[in-house]
Amino acid sequence: MNIKFKDRLKLIDASLGRIKSDLVITNVNILNLFTGEIYPVNVYCFNGIIVDVQTENLNILKPYQDIYDGKNGYIIPGFIDAHVHIESSMLTPINFAKSVLPWGTTTVITDPHEIGNIFGEEGFMYMHESSKDLPMRQLIHIPSCIPSVVGLEESGAYFDSKIIDKLSKLDRVIGLAEVMDFVGVLSKDKRISDILDTAEDNNLFIQGHAPTLSGEKLSAYITVGIESCHETITSKEAIEKLRNGMYVDIRESSISKNSKAILEGIKDSKYFEYITLCTDDREPDDLLNVGHMNDVVSSVIKEGMNNIDAIKSATLNVARQVGLKKLGAIAPGYIADMQIVLNLNKPKAFAVFFDGKLVAENGCLIKNIRDKSYDIELCKSVNIDFFNKENLKIKAPIENGLIDVNVMMYDSLLSSRTKLSIEKLNVKDGYLDISDDDDLKFVCVINRHGKNNFTVGVVRNFGSNKGSIGSTVSHDSHNLTVVYDNFLDAEIVIKNIVESGGGIVAALDGKLEEIIKLPIAGIMSKKSALSISKDIDNMKNILRKFGIKEMKNPLLRIVTLALPVIPEIKISDKGLIDVLNKQFIPLFPK
Repeated sequence: MNIKFKDRLKLIDASLGRIKSDLVITNVNILNLFTGEIYPVNVYCFNGIIVDVQTENLNILKPYQDIYDGKNGYIIPGFIDAHVHIESSMLTPINFAKSVLPWGTTTVITDPHEIGNIFGEEGFMYMHESSKDLPMRQLIHIPSCIPSVVGLEESGAYFDSKIIDKLSKLDRVIGLAEVMDFVGVLSKDKRISDILDTAEDNNLFIQGHAPTLSGEKLSAYITVGIESCHETITSKEAIEKLRNGMYVDIRESSISKNSKAILEGIKDSKYFEYITLCTDDREPDDLLNVGHMNDVVSSVIKEGMNNIDAIKSATLNVARQVGLKKLGAIAPGYIADMQIVLNLNKPKAFAVFFDGKLVAENGCLIKNIRDKSYDIELCKSVNIDFFNKENLKIKAPIENGLIDVNVMMYDSLLSSRTKLSIEKLNVKDGYLDISDDDDLKFVCVINRHGKNNFTVGVVRNFGSNKGSIGSTVSHDSHNLTVVYDNFLDAEIVIKNIVESGGGIVAALDGKLEEIIKLPIAGIMSKKSALSISKDIDNMKNILRKFGIKEMKNPLLRIVTLALPVIPEIKISDKGLIDVLNKQFIPLFPK
């Protein structure tokens, strides 16, 4: 994507001092991402473009309209997030921009497949239209997998190659989002193959999602044009993907923090041009208190990455990855998205510029961003009218005694990966009984998109030892997921979620404990980051009381139970899923 400049000939005049530049930034040191040098400069901007980086006679200034004192700090490009789901912040695109701009993020590459799974094209267009005319760039990848795996779950929409082709014509669409159905890619699934062909025909960057893929399977996945992966969590995965010319997006989200393992794997590499940084999913509390891409950069530096490589991986490398020309560096002809920081190891911006205009200073937004409303924000998205408390029980094929059950088991209290465990469980009066084991929970996934599907299973090592939690934030179909051991508590959770139009609810001993209302598609709120984070903090405290203490953010424990692209065993509204073999498995093994 080549961002077009206006008044090119005037850029020449501003560069040569024939006309006034809009802005000159003085008393500042450039971090040159092409050479790795640091030296004092004056930076001139005109019409949103850097027109000169002056290195000599710095006390003699060319004509300018405005001047900004850089306080002897370091001028670096605005950060670019290589992959983020804005919806996962529970904020609208407008409130998300308000939250991340003061931290130095001026561009994000978003994948709106969360709302896309709920409202389809209409949801995609909401994210596109509501992010227009902001003092930051919210560039968009078209979701490739809605639903994430066809046939294994029912979401609210279906994207095929025709929709991909249609959406690719929008002005801020630059790529095809994470191709999660790697099993479909390798099996030459027609829908996925057609989508990849359409992306290539429209010159879209193709983003990957390849957890555990290795050897010839990884090679096959890359050969169809998939260029990156943000699902790398081990050292071995990291170096193998890098050796194969794949961009490795180091992810530091509110759920997954992968920098330590990845950097251990690539520490002996001589070049880091194919390393990029992303957040994937960040909750409002993190955005308020530790930041956005600035925190990712600080994290990789802490884990041993050179600070220049780290900053480059969050700016110029990302721009080159997706083909954004003239973005991601401080140099003549580059877009004037810039920030000034005092510490390159912990780059916290004290001044942020977008298109050559000051938009944030000292951690505060100074550019007014007007709130807007959209009809879709009032649309009903939780359509459940068929469910009753009897559906929460599991009917067994025997009346009493012990029976083998296929149980989902988390690898750890921190991991989102689950394995299959065949266990002998009690049956009482014809129903599965887990009351003698606090570590076992029922999990129920209920379709909320107008289809009468639901599945009840059993999960071990979820983390809670009491209470019930339910959520319509449940990647990627965002059906209603409930974890419980008490049927009354689960019923209270479901009732409150439906009445609220979506959200996260906790109940204990027959009483409602806490609720986070997310009326926009059941995953977002119009509240500010500060306001919604207070609700989130209250819910976290409740969940810690329920026993989920190992995770920094216990709110996110439930969200990946129903994600059928994360190995090895998941559950959807249609059944228990063997992810790698892309098939259903029975609750009671034969």
